[in-house]
Amino acid sequence: MLSAVIAVLISQRTDDAPKFQEVLTKHGCIIRTRLGLHEVDNCREDGLIILHVSGTDEDVTCLAADINALKNIRAKVMKLDF
Repeated sequence: MLSAVIAVLISQRTDDAPKFQEVLTKHGCIIRTRLGLHEVDNCREDGLIILHVSGTDEDVTCLAADINALKNIRAKVMKLDF
């Protein structure tokens, strides 16, 4: 099993959150932790989501690819090798 952190930058939170949530639901079995961060000053539209995932390399790659296929959303995978 691969343990990884996926950092996700969302440019338009209010517009893109429903599509992003659909992807997370689809891959929910490998998501161990989800942490959402955004600036509350002026209720900014960009946000950062941190996902801790555990699954096969293929599972993690597929999740990242599905996220990156969404408009205004980018994901980077950081594999953890402890």
